Amino acid sequence: MKGRCISWIVCIEMFQSLNMIYDTLAQYYDALVKDEEASRMWVDWIESKCSPCDVLELACGSGEITEMLVQDGFDVSALDLSDEMIEQAKQKDVDNKIQFYCQDMKDLSNFSKFSAIFCLCDSFNYLLEKEEVSKFFKEVSDHLKDQGYFFFDTHSLDRLEEFEDEFNETGSFEDCDYQWSIMSEDDLIYQDFAFYFQEGHIVQEHHIQRVYDPVWLEKELSKHFNILSVKTDFDLEGIQEGEKYFYICQKK
Repeated sequence: MKGRCISWIVCIEMFQSLNMIYDTLAQYYDALVKDEEASRMWVDWIESKCSPCDVLELACGSGEITEMLVQDGFDVSALDLSDEMIEQAKQKDVDNKIQFYCQDMKDLSNFSKFSAIFCLCDSFNYLLEKEEVSKFFKEVSDHLKDQGYFFFDTHSLDRLEEFEDEFNETGSFEDCDYQWSIMSEDDLIYQDFAFYFQEGHIVQEHHIQRVYDPVWLEKELSKHFNILSVKTDFDLEGIQEGEKYFYICQKK
């Protein structure tokens, strides 16, 4: 990759295991990024437009927002591509109220229709090709009831500038040390994790996300949805300087 230089990446031959989608990260995910206040902000944003109803959460991760929605009366089905993430989410669903599925969010053919569908916490940015995004929007629309709602957020264009200089974080868990690197190149954001276990082996995960121009996004969305609201960082109206754009759309 042109221009890419992650200072702590070790030659791949030194790693006993290489994971691509939250295989190892899942068990440490909450320790790294859990933020109950932020999760509540996502839920409040959803509830500003949508009352408790039957919903589908795409790429639900460790289930923090999922569980809050259930507690607030939503009938939730949730999916994630990672078995390990689904297992983490199930542990929080002590009353077994959530229907979990391990599958790709790009194919919802096994589902019926929902009153609302969510794709949160920049999960949308794992769609790396414009063709994927166009098909994804149609797939979501096809699985919404008449006038159903689609909520999603996405990295802002400002994030690309923010990570032009590489971000690095190091720390420790009970059983391993970790390094976390984020950097951008062109319209891509790369996140790399390395876990150094006490018995001597290293596990690495690589994540790639793509950031899309909101002008293009709104053009594609308009094929299937009416865009009801666009905000930056939850409470700034329209596209402004910030970290994330938040879209509330309604099926045409």
